[in-house]
Amino acid sequence: MNGRVEVLHGVNLDQLGHRDPLIYGDFSLSDLEICVKEYARELDPRFELSFFQSNFEGKFCEELHRTRDQADGLIVNAGAWSHYSYAIRDALEVSQLPAVEVHISDIENREKWRRHSVIRDVCIGHIQGKGLEGYRDALSMLHQTLSR
Repeated sequence: MNGRVEVLHGVNLDQLGHRDPLIYGDFSLSDLEICVKEYARELDPRFELSFFQSNFEGKFCEELHRTRDQADGLIVNAGAWSHYSYAIRDALEVSQLPAVEVHISDIENREKWRRHSVIRDVCIGHIQGKGLEGYRDALSMLHQTLSR
């Protein structure tokens, strides 16, 4: 199994711990990354994780372009960009990597504009509303795909 996984976080996810804890929990982005590393180690010690976060859409797209040669799979929480950024959707498609879309909150039961994702159809799976545990599920989904 090739297990290089990049976890990409988009706009405002660097503000975890400062955002509404009823929606996003009380953990920081650093806390999240520590948990995801632990989940990966438990699932398969061969997983190699890298993390990226940006509040700049173009930089996020450039990172997706770069992943094509440096990762085997992606976990993507693009934040609000998930709902309208066709540039990120196209960059994700260009990467040609299996990707799982993750949302910490349950976007289906939030504001109407959050309920649609423009990146979902270029991902192998979608997980929402499970907080940190959603990343464990995303890793499991990628593990199954990359083990084939």
